[in-house]
Amino acid sequence: MSLFTDFYELTMCASYFDNQQFEPATFDLFIRRLPPNRGYLLFAGLEQVLQYLSSVRFTQEHLAYLKTQGFNQPFLDYLRDFKFTGDVWAAPEGTVAFPCEPLIRVTAPIIEAQLVETFLLNTVNLQTMIATKASHVVNAARGKTVIEFGLRREHGIDAGMKVARSSYIAGCQGTSNVLAGLAYGIPVFGTMAHSFIMSYPEEIDAFRAFAKTFPNKSTLLIDTYDDLAGAEKAATVAKELEKAGHKLGGVRLDSGDLEAISKKVRKLLDAKGLEYVKIFASGDLDEFKIAELLKNCAEIDAFGVGTKMGTSADKPYVDVIYKLCETMTAEGVFSPIMKLSEGKVTLPGRKQVYRFKDAEGNYTKDMIALADEKVNAEPLLAKVMENGKVTYDFPSLMEIREAAAENLSKLPSKYKKPKGSQEYPVERSQNLKNMIARLEKTLRNGQA
Repeated sequence: MSLFTDFYELTMCASYFDNQQFEPATFDLFIRRLPPNRGYLLFAGLEQVLQYLSSVRFTQEHLAYLKTQGFNQPFLDYLRDFKFTGDVWAAPEGTVAFPCEPLIRVTAPIIEAQLVETFLLNTVNLQTMIATKASHVVNAARGKTVIEFGLRREHGIDAGMKVARSSYIAGCQGTSNVLAGLAYGIPVFGTMAHSFIMSYPEEIDAFRAFAKTFPNKSTLLIDTYDDLAGAEKAATVAKELEKAGHKLGGVRLDSGDLEAISKKVRKLLDAKGLEYVKIFASGDLDEFKIAELLKNCAEIDAFGVGTKMGTSADKPYVDVIYKLCETMTAEGVFSPIMKLSEGKVTLPGRKQVYRFKDAEGNYTKDMIALADEKVNAEPLLAKVMENGKVTYDFPSLMEIREAAAENLSKLPSKYKKPKGSQEYPVERSQNLKNMIARLEKTLRNGQA
């Protein structure tokens, strides 16, 4: 994966090498602003970041290709022995986060810290984007089951795998992606397609065939021709299963007015003594549609959410940034640095994020402070890599999922609404404010 990078990372590193700039520097990875209709972020992707940093190498094939791109032999010789040797501090995966808070802090020789930028941004962007979107979907479902169903429209194989992982962290009960089930241990779910129904002369024949194969775990798709007629036939098959000692799991609605249809189907099933049969809904769902359905008392027990969650359709990226915050002077002292570009100002110095809670443990505010400040609150960043070696045990996916659920349970509901959520307070410590003021004045005077 060493060539999974932007070309300019390599050209900058070649110039660092040519000018013998190997002094340490610190970079912050953070998200500049929240996407629309998101009250918080759910951080994901750290495991893949650390796996990359601990294993990135350049092969002979890579070096031969880079030689054709104009890089000189001394730099290629440096890359031949390249190994990341820096320190990394990070928030755990599953942490609720907010704009401008460092999620990952990298301190390493500047040539190393620069080279890994693109991979870190790409990895955190995708997984945090999806975890955040999926978390809002799960929250809108009010405890009802949500299954990730978007594989066929997600952006490639790697995205399909990471979407399944990130949505599971965010609280989805499972995925349709079978490979993700194998790779990550995520529960897998599936029903049937309309083509299966259409392949039989009669709809009820398709239902019976499927129930024969899966007598204890069938969910029948009832909207191919007519919802209520399909529900009647599903009820017939359910009674046949009962006589054989089995139970129909559910029926699935995939089109039409889900609110109205679900109420009619529920009434029909209940009238036949099939209260245990669940109603599963899918079809262009997202947190906004789910919230509206439940507000109107739709009789839906579970949701299959695909394209709009798996691509984060309303905002298919987060504004993730990786910026220099301190460099080392000729005297060997770390010196804070910041960017002053309009609308893109960054925070200087090595920082920590502190989370304040009330007596019940609920989150009240965050504070971004300098790393050496003493703040009476919970620090979010912990050392996860030292001298290029991972220094903590990777939690299991289930442990990350549980941590995310605990984080989200402590975030008050006013910050979790699909639309119109309040802005969570993130303060800067007085010492950080003072540093910003001094440095801004120095930089503007010096550049002028």
